[in-house]
Amino acid sequence: MSYFENNKYYMEFQKKTSFGKSYGIVRLLLKPLIIFFILFLIIIMIDKIEFPSPYKKIEKVLDNENFKIVK
Repeated sequence: MSYFENNKYYMEFQKKTSFGKSYGIVRLLLKPLIIFFILFLIIIMIDKIEFPSPYKKIEKVLDNENFKIVK
């Protein structure tokens, strides 16, 4: 290799399109953790909402003569 060929090799722009193996593992673990964290926050926020509930127990007495026997 001559001086110019060697210099051209080092001076050329080389774009690296792939990252190391550890970056792929981190990305693989990070996405499910983010999804789990978002779902966890949604569940906590829904739990904080106070839905109205009746103050007294609702009871309705039904007479026996209203029932029909089905066989």
